[in-house]
Amino acid sequence: MKKDGKLKGKDLINIGIYAAIYCVIMTAVAMLGFIPIMMPMLCVLVPLLGGIPYMLFITKVEKFGMITIYAIIVGLFLWITGMGYWPFIFGIIFGLIADFIAKTGNYKSSTRSVLSAGIFSIVIFGNFIPLFINADEYFKTRQSFGSDYINELTDIMSHSWLIPALLAATVVCGIIGGLIGKAVLKKHFVKAGIA
Repeated sequence: MKKDGKLKGKDLINIGIYAAIYCVIMTAVAMLGFIPIMMPMLCVLVPLLGGIPYMLFITKVEKFGMITIYAIIVGLFLWITGMGYWPFIFGIIFGLIADFIAKTGNYKSSTRSVLSAGIFSIVIFGNFIPLFINADEYFKTRQSFGSDYINELTDIMSHSWLIPALLAATVVCGIIGGLIGKAVLKKHFVKAGIA
């Protein structure tokens, strides 16, 4: 199978399977978001836990575009489930960047793969853009959460230092998640010839 060939059915199936696993993990972790203080922690927990399926997916990647589509699916899922369109936009942008990083190592460099996991994770950060841009508009569609929850989360997310902190945490935890995934899936990496 040529690495630079067109995507085939098997590739698309792999993308779908691993994107679905990642989305299940995101959904499970998102349940913690019902506790206001845990909402920003999604930028930590999702990249850490999502690193395992992402790195397993990397062992299946041989062609440019697979990581991009994976990121777009994750972003689309977040959009459909009410997180706005920013994760979808981030999925396109950072999916392409993550794909390019992995491609520079011919999808066989574990270092580049781990770095791509960190960049890919920025898709999660896209969830928070509406809160930073216009929290009032964001909560208009979430009145069922209750005023106490809305007020507490608005107060938490109102700190300007939180933007770079969450972005940095997302990338760093994505890299750590990639390292965890690499360690857990060492046999798969050896089999796939990833050094």
